[in-house]
Amino acid sequence: MPARSIITARQERLGVELRKLRERAGLSGREAARALGIAESKLSATETGRVGVSAERVRHLAGEYAVDDAGLVDALTAMAGERVRGWWERFRELVPVGYLDLAELEYHAVELRTFQSVHIPALLQAEKQMRAIFTATVPALSPEEVDVRVRFRQRRQDILGEVGYTAVVHEAALRIRAADAEVARDQLVHILEQSERPGVTVRVVPFDVDGFAGIDTPLVYARGPVPQLDTVLMDSPHGGEFLHAEAQLHRYREVLRMVEGVALGVVESRDFVHQFARQM
Repeated sequence: MPARSIITARQERLGVELRKLRERAGLSGREAARALGIAESKLSATETGRVGVSAERVRHLAGEYAVDDAGLVDALTAMAGERVRGWWERFRELVPVGYLDLAELEYHAVELRTFQSVHIPALLQAEKQMRAIFTATVPALSPEEVDVRVRFRQRRQDILGEVGYTAVVHEAALRIRAADAEVARDQLVHILEQSERPGVTVRVVPFDVDGFAGIDTPLVYARGPVPQLDTVLMDSPHGGEFLHAEAQLHRYREVLRMVEGVALGVVESRDFVHQFARQM
């Protein structure tokens, strides 16, 4: 296969997972390439995502590496066989590359869980909220760029109802106004409406909850078809970062367990948001 001019986060992840299988088998790149009958440079390019790999090649690699996890092999084979360009590709060159990688991650996820301490989760944002956020971006975006980013985020929201989605939102995020009181009130109503959709769960962590010290990390946890393919997205002002090392996945599963453990229940959360909206 020819070298790619663009490598997506998902393509890179497939290569990383293939490298992990080789390393667990105790083989160096040279030893594995010799056993497979290919050039070491080709194996390296495969493991970095610079060249594609066929589903048949993935199964061959798994056999050479004596991988006995059929579920993982099936999942990696399915990743290698993906050929359809997703809807997000229409936005390439229009939005930052990280946006495209996030949309692809969400599209292939089995379940999405998020915790947000300052911002309303993107998948729960109303249009006016989005516009206020993108208008305040530094450096400033043009009106056309704001429109494109709003359309992109709205398109991402189509995933709601297709996969399980759980959002734990701190009260601070509900109170921070991206614009004015009207926009904030509409946003709260939008959250209530979205929380009624099948598969969508919204829970709130109020200010006065006990046992919440030190948990302030906004994150998205995307569950894959097998646990080894789970991914954590850490958000920051400098952009998002995908994490998938076993220790990192374990850590953030624990973070989510802790915040979900102190959050209000589903009904209590709806009542909390409803009362807050009425007060505005």
